[in-house]
Amino acid sequence: MIFARLADPASQGKLEAGVQEAVDFALSHDLASFENGSHPIDGDRLFVNIVSYETKTPEERFWEAHKDYLDVHVPISGAEQIDLNFLENLEKGEYEKAGDFQPAFGDKMASVIMNPGDFLVCYPNDAHRTAVKAGDQPEMIKKATFKVKID
Repeated sequence: MIFARLADPASQGKLEAGVQEAVDFALSHDLASFENGSHPIDGDRLFVNIVSYETKTPEERFWEAHKDYLDVHVPISGAEQIDLNFLENLEKGEYEKAGDFQPAFGDKMASVIMNPGDFLVCYPNDAHRTAVKAGDQPEMIKKATFKVKID
């Protein structure tokens, strides 16, 4: 997992090429103007999904991980909590290859509060539960999730 600021290279360390491409794209494009849906950047090697939703309680959300793609979460508007745990610490459901979706079940080990200007990279062993409300009240958010194919 990498949790850093988009505009602060000192907070990022050395990023893998695909992750750096996603960060560069986020910095050089007005993601707020993108419609919800999937937007290709470099075929199936790198693309971005734009989503809008209302945050919920942890009990209303689900855990996921991925084998074929890294996720680079980039908030566009609003705040969201993303809960984290290592996949090996959670009970795993059956992996769905078609959607690159590994369901999991269990408790969080840590959380980050994502705000515009932040980004979070989740690797295959980084199970994450997104769309958790960051405060007492649900909030409508818009975010970009870059999908970076794992070589």
